Amino acid sequence: MDLLATYQNELLALLAILVVIFVYIFIIKKEKQTDDNDKRLEAERAEKESKKTSPLSKKNQEEPSSIEAAPQKHEIIKDEILDLDGKEEGEFIIEEPQKEESLQQPTKTISKRDVPPHGKITKDNFKEFKGQRILVAEDNLINQKVILGLLADSGIEVIVANDGVEALEILEKDSDFTLILMDAHMPRMDGFQATRNIRSNPKYDHIVVVALSGDTAADDIRKMSEAGMAEHLEKPLRVDALYDILYAYTPLESKSSRFKELDVEEGMEISGDDKIFYHEILNEFLNSYVSSYQTIEEFLKQNNQIAADRLLLDISGVAANIGAHNLNKSAINLKSSLNSNDNKSSRLLLDFKEKLENLTQEIKNYLSSDS
Repeated sequence: MDLLATYQNELLALLAILVVIFVYIFIIKKEKQTDDNDKRLEAERAEKESKKTSPLSKKNQEEPSSIEAAPQKHEIIKDEILDLDGKEEGEFIIEEPQKEESLQQPTKTISKRDVPPHGKITKDNFKEFKGQRILVAEDNLINQKVILGLLADSGIEVIVANDGVEALEILEKDSDFTLILMDAHMPRMDGFQATRNIRSNPKYDHIVVVALSGDTAADDIRKMSEAGMAEHLEKPLRVDALYDILYAYTPLESKSSRFKELDVEEGMEISGDDKIFYHEILNEFLNSYVSSYQTIEEFLKQNNQIAADRLLLDISGVAANIGAHNLNKSAINLKSSLNSNDNKSSRLLLDFKEKLENLTQEIKNYLSSDS
């Protein structure tokens, strides 16, 4: 007891110290727990905020490019499927873009006539379209022979391309065609892509593109229309269907209406409707006067107006006899300017040159197409 009483104060002090230590440890532990909770709550809050804002931010960043690229993506998918040789596009499921018009080609305004009722069509009926030129893009040799045989002796000039690439190469050099019969499925470049290229070039606005295909489903016809094909001819080809297309898109007009410088009807009338005689006169004109511009120009440089006047008189008379009204008028005007010492001679000589060159080319075209 005496010992306990002796160290009572020290024990109380020690106990107090221990209590203080325990309280301190408790407080520190509590504060740490509170800090951990705060950090956890803060982390959870940040995570929720990130989940809430991140998709929107991502969408805002990606949305313009995805919208811009979407049509192009679908276009590529469609072109790849159409380029498969011998495959019908109806066999594939293609996701169409929301704005379908992005695949459509601008509509070209080409005049079309109503086809009147008619009886059975034969090969002879196609002679109504004599002088017209048709480009046939078809890779199948049998189909080529069928079309060439059907239009043989009709006076229609038929040029054949074996695929879309060859068709575009032909058009680049010669675009004087009324109509293109375009096979839908060909190697290298199919008819769909070839037609899209044609319809995008203003140089070919006058040419009608008609699809040749065995695809008859409404969706297939729609895709042909979207590519720029004005009509659709089914395979195997029917004679009356081809006639109707030619009638609708090639106006029945005389050969003379195709020419600006040569009036064939009047020339034939003056020649007594003797085609052989008329052709002889035209050939004689080409042989005698094709270089008359250079001759007249040389006479004028030598101040030999008498010789120039005599040659212009001959040309004006011959031009009137073959139905070349514009050259006849140009020769008379130039002749008058020489006789009156008119200063307009230089300008009138250039006009004569232009009329002569155009007439010469039209005569060659007429003779080659009517032979």
